[in-house]
Amino acid sequence: MKLLSIFLLALSLSGMEAYAQTDTDTAKISIGTADKFGVLAGSGVTNISAHTLIIGDVGSSPTPTIIGLKPAQVKGHLYLKASPVTAKAQKGLTAGYIEAQNAPCGTDLTGKDLGGMKLGPGVYCFSTSAGLTGTLTLDAHGNPDAQWVFQIGSTLITASGSKVAMVLGDKVPWAKGERGCNVYWQVGTSATIGGGSLFVGKILALDSITLGGGTLRGKALARNAAVTISTQETVDGPPCD
Repeated sequence: MKLLSIFLLALSLSGMEAYAQTDTDTAKISIGTADKFGVLAGSGVTNISAHTLIIGDVGSSPTPTIIGLKPAQVKGHLYLKASPVTAKAQKGLTAGYIEAQNAPCGTDLTGKDLGGMKLGPGVYCFSTSAGLTGTLTLDAHGNPDAQWVFQIGSTLITASGSKVAMVLGDKVPWAKGERGCNVYWQVGTSATIGGGSLFVGKILALDSITLGGGTLRGKALARNAAVTISTQETVDGPPCD
């Protein structure tokens, strides 16, 4: 009986380690000039809080409506009218979205919550929705070129107080690593980040993104619909390249 228990424990640990050791040779994802934006939408940006701060450009194309944001809240350029700059950024976002969507899946996590996982560089896929409750740890294994791609068939929803933690090592540039410059969340419909969350990476959503109040170390980039900031949020999304 004791031997059986030891065997089952070893089997369980080996499964956890499989998630932690998935590496990939997937080419680096490029989002073009969308990289300059902390927030980019297709049908407008709405912010509720006067205390929201966005580092990086903010704009929307083809619908340029910006509600509730003042230039003082944006450490970058705030595009309040239609612009060829935001249109070009949307093209870059679309190209990057397709690249992320077409990357060969390394590990299928469909039906699993990301909370409590420790994941090495790789491509992780969900055929439908993905959720995060608790803490997800991304471990670069000391690789300065480490990249994570999350392919999500429908929605991404994180619980209140959830967290994405980075383990980078001495060789990884901390500034870019902590801002999730090589972490891509390709979302098939809409993303909702819960209140009080610390989320890391570039959210590439086909439709909408809702930030529920917390910190996004990365970018909120929506192709077709709106980005809504429902309460005070910090978006740390300056250019990575």
